[in-house]
Amino acid sequence: MQLQERINAFVKLGDFLGQFSNEVVTKNDNIEYNNLFFDGFKHQLKLAQEHNGWFTKETITFALKSWSDALTLDNLTKWMSPYDLNAVSPKQVAIIMAGNIPLVGFHDFLSVLMSGHNVLVKQSSNDKQLLPYLAKYLEHVAPDFKGRMSFTEDKIENFDAVIATGSNNTARYFEYYFKGKPSIIRNNRNSVAVLTGNETKGDLKALSEDIFRYYGLGCRNVSKLFVPKGYNFDTFFESVYHWHPIIEDTKYANNYDYNKAVYLMSEFDMLENGFLMIKEDQSYASPIATVFYEFYDDLDELKKKLKADEQQIQCVVSNGFIENEIAFGDTQKPQLWDYADSVDSVEFLLSI
Repeated sequence: MQLQERINAFVKLGDFLGQFSNEVVTKNDNIEYNNLFFDGFKHQLKLAQEHNGWFTKETITFALKSWSDALTLDNLTKWMSPYDLNAVSPKQVAIIMAGNIPLVGFHDFLSVLMSGHNVLVKQSSNDKQLLPYLAKYLEHVAPDFKGRMSFTEDKIENFDAVIATGSNNTARYFEYYFKGKPSIIRNNRNSVAVLTGNETKGDLKALSEDIFRYYGLGCRNVSKLFVPKGYNFDTFFESVYHWHPIIEDTKYANNYDYNKAVYLMSEFDMLENGFLMIKEDQSYASPIATVFYEFYDDLDELKKKLKADEQQIQCVVSNGFIENEIAFGDTQKPQLWDYADSVDSVEFLLSI
């Protein structure tokens, strides 16, 4: 199967997903095999929402739009152009996926297939409805994919390399269990924002997207702020207030109430506005409905700290502070060539 055939197949998948990427689902009669797959995918979306309370219609729609926007001919061609795929001997690559946000493992799935390998997927129980259905769609638009995509709920076996994502605890297990195989092992990471006090309300409003999208469950969500000594949070709270309907979601509200009670009983100092709490804390991983903050005295010293802690950090959101920073509001808009943990998964797949 040639690279261009693989690209064309995923472009068609992107077109298919585009029908579901707006609040109102709209069927496009020009989509290949739509009569066969359209209603079935609507049903899978319903099942995903029923199975996982964090997978609301809004979060799933956002994820589908992100992938529909990414899977274009220009994007896929640009992404693959630096790599030499001619000498690839197809291997069986296992992927152990997380389940924190909808289709969170799709980039690994895409990378394996675009590299010319076969994929064996072990999904999270929290996100198991959508990807197998999309794999069936791919088999129809590109029959050469048949037999190259498989899914299992059992122990993974008969594979040549593995990409596994989990918590810090499971990552240690993965490293031991897969020590004899080429692997990419990912653990917990969080994203941070560096504020100087010179941000506009527009900057901070954009930052709220980085904080609240997917309820803060993703590694690209900002869970911690670094702010200068004496920083006044009033403008920050004003700028993020448009997200206040999030408290109407039961699971989020339950986490907000629980964490607030813990903080109050522990007599921790924190600020809150009815749907978000901010608390001074040196940790990077904050609970749901909470963002940690830490004061800094010197930006150069902060750069050194973030460099020292880079294994804990996925994204740094700032404006003119650091190389490879992410603009306010853009953490949930990665390009295909923006790799998790800055590890080039395609380069890895070409090396096995």
